[in-house]
Amino acid sequence: MRIPGWIPIVFCTTGFAALLYQVVWQRVLYSTFGVNVEAVTTVVTAFLAGLGLGSLVGGRLAKGSDLILLLYCGLAEMAVGVFGLCSLTFFRWVGTWTLGLPSIQRGVVMALAVMVPTTLMGVTLPLLVAYLVRSTANVGRAVGLLYFVNTAGSAFAAIAAVVLILGSLGETRATYLAAGLNLLVGVFILVGPVRRAPRP
Repeated sequence: MRIPGWIPIVFCTTGFAALLYQVVWQRVLYSTFGVNVEAVTTVVTAFLAGLGLGSLVGGRLAKGSDLILLLYCGLAEMAVGVFGLCSLTFFRWVGTWTLGLPSIQRGVVMALAVMVPTTLMGVTLPLLVAYLVRSTANVGRAVGLLYFVNTAGSAFAAIAAVVLILGSLGETRATYLAAGLNLLVGVFILVGPVRRAPRP
């Protein structure tokens, strides 16, 4: 069966937004906690750990009907977008609140703060994989396609963020751009594929 055309576009867009968040949030957290090996390691580890945890959660949710899969996916994207809109204020507040804590405790708090949105980001991959596998009856093709378009979107965002976006928009508006993409994807899924999905 044909792969629904909206799925590669959606996953490329979410990959772009996720990498844009990572670049901006790293800059904000470094300005708060300082730039050193420990801070860099903590941010990257927390980002990847959140994605992994989200994938585990999404895997548990991926046993529902097509309607449920799409509903969860749309809601997760909306939640990431809402968090993105207030993320810079949140991270700066966390930095101020933890000023008097020892370095290890501050690092743990920073990691947990980053893992909140990245867990939501990680949920979407297994949900869309499960939906696409049912649509195409081809696991390898479904997983390969989604990883490819998501990685392509992330790679483009990594280049665009440094070369164009941060220089022209700044950290705040760049974050709003990423949040807007998540909200757009969430709304699209909820008012499009969700409405057309067969009811269980």
